[in-house]
Amino acid sequence: MLALAVVLPLAGCATDSGSPDTAPSASGSSAVGGGTATAAPEVRAQLRVDGDIRQYLLHRPPAQAADGDGNGDGPKPLLIAFHGRGADAAELRAKTRLERAATARGMLVAFPEGLGHGWGAGAQATKQRPDPALDVRFTEALIKHLVRTERADPDQVYVAGFSNGGSMALRMAAERPALLAGAASVSGQLPTGDAAVEPTGPVPVMVVYGADDPVRPLAGLPSPPPDPEEPILPTRSARDSAAAFAAAGGAGEPVTREEKGYDRTVWRLGKDAPGGDRRSGGTVQLLVVDDAGHTWPGSTVPPPEGFGPVSKALDATDTILDFLTDPGPGH
Repeated sequence: MLALAVVLPLAGCATDSGSPDTAPSASGSSAVGGGTATAAPEVRAQLRVDGDIRQYLLHRPPAQAADGDGNGDGPKPLLIAFHGRGADAAELRAKTRLERAATARGMLVAFPEGLGHGWGAGAQATKQRPDPALDVRFTEALIKHLVRTERADPDQVYVAGFSNGGSMALRMAAERPALLAGAASVSGQLPTGDAAVEPTGPVPVMVVYGADDPVRPLAGLPSPPPDPEEPILPTRSARDSAAAFAAAGGAGEPVTREEKGYDRTVWRLGKDAPGGDRRSGGTVQLLVVDDAGHTWPGSTVPPPEGFGPVSKALDATDTILDFLTDPGPGH
């Protein structure tokens, strides 16, 4: 079941996460804007999916950025950005400033809220998440909704995320490659073991990872510690996560080069995998950032204690958006 809720503008929302909206109503459906030039640039909205009322923040680009002729009516690229475990949409927005960089590129950007401040990034049912596919369906419904109501371009839908949200972005890319034009993860890896997620088709993917991540090590968490709030899933290494997407995309051998402050490994997607012709020129990339922890490179927001340093050698926000909009080997 999918229904729309009241969509409310957020005044001064650059630092304020806002409060939960009321439940969906019939009048709310008719009040939803269509992404016109007069629509509020940022709103908090709700969507009912599988009986749950799910929330998200939506940033609309200025009409001039969204459409070259200035009328704002053309289809717009869409970025779905998943926050990390224990965080929320406002925290990810402040850490990454994705909404500024994305809207400057004429992109819609939606920050969905995870249930219990987390995401079901793995395929295994748990006590906390008895339906492990719930967040996949929510993301699909959110994309469909924004295509219909905000004129998001279904051929230019991207996902990105941090930590648990990065793993959620990778799950969407793995299980719904035809839905996406690209995906990016910062400090997030593919789940493995009983919760394993396997890429099923070609899609451009970028994995950005701190070489000194103390929370989710670069080498993965084959035997993670128990978490009383919600089990921490075992994961592949960052390289194996990227390589799995490369293999699903029919890529050849990778090429690694040193850049200032990080190493970049690139796999060029082939045309042998089913659907590979749709990804002509696309790549899978792994960026391992020197002197970086479980953090978003380039962020000005101090990380929690124990998360390690923030690298200034790389602006992850611009790097990711440049890659998503042009996923060739030069980025």
